[in-house]
Amino acid sequence: MDYKNLKLTSAEIGTLWAEYVNGTAVHVVNKYMYSIIEDQKIKNLFEEAIKTFEQQKQGLSKFLENEGFPIPIGFNELDLNDGTKRLFSDTFCLHYLHIMTLHGLLGHISSLSASVRKDLRQFYNACDDDGKKMYNKTVDLLLEKGLFQRDPYFFPEESPEYVLGKKFLEGYLGDKRPLAATEIISLSFNIKKKILEKTMSIAFSQVTQSENVKKFLISTQQISDEQIQHLGDILREDNLPVPTSWETEITTSTDSPFSDKLMLFHMGFLIQTAQAYHGVGLASAMRTDLAVLYEKIILKNLGVTKDWFDLMTENKWLEQPPLAPNRKKIANNK
Repeated sequence: MDYKNLKLTSAEIGTLWAEYVNGTAVHVVNKYMYSIIEDQKIKNLFEEAIKTFEQQKQGLSKFLENEGFPIPIGFNELDLNDGTKRLFSDTFCLHYLHIMTLHGLLGHISSLSASVRKDLRQFYNACDDDGKKMYNKTVDLLLEKGLFQRDPYFFPEESPEYVLGKKFLEGYLGDKRPLAATEIISLSFNIKKKILEKTMSIAFSQVTQSENVKKFLISTQQISDEQIQHLGDILREDNLPVPTSWETEITTSTDSPFSDKLMLFHMGFLIQTAQAYHGVGLASAMRTDLAVLYEKIILKNLGVTKDWFDLMTENKWLEQPPLAPNRKKIANNK
């Protein structure tokens, strides 16, 4: 079968559109960070990340164009203000690249799982390979610089054991059991994502020109901080370390490197992507207090997403994805 004669499905078009828009937003941030980074090893990684996405962007555009779909507006040089003061330290830039690489890997795998046509599967498989290479390089450099925040260590049990009874699920009454390894990894991941979310909201709130955007960012910062505290308290109860924050890696600059549109979109992207990790945390939570906490976080962030959507649409900044044909409208206009 000639797979190139197969039309792309709605799911495949949707993944291409999302990868393009999300990718161009991160690409602009990467280009800014590349311009301010002084550490040559970190700078080299950003140079590689920029070149990699430029190649991927060409592939995304070609797939859409060949199907007759317009290339999304996304984000470009108009969303980047040249010559602005440094907003982030080199250390934060490296942490940012590492976390966004993780998000990219999740996006590529999701896109691959929604793809059927062979050439598109091959494309996303290559994107995933690029992401894995960058992930390994960011981890190696973070370790080399003593910046990687490793998860808690466990002492090995003498032998495997089975769960005995409902006491394993208790999180409020009686003696709570210690956290399971599967629960700790989700807690650690979610806290790290929240730390990035909080740090970016602080930085963006310093430089935004819009009072409404600033109000939203300050609110997001406070909500992220509360959720970091609640998740961290669970770890502290078992005398386990909590990932450290990165607020001190933000300078005092009030000179905005980015458009308000890009900054607000990026915060929405981080919040919505974090929901996937909250869902994983909820699915892996076998203690009732953990499950309830994740449910509260997810519900709270749904409200934050609604506020974000209202602000984006109010400013006409939210680009519309491809829609299914409106058959009633077509019939009425014939």
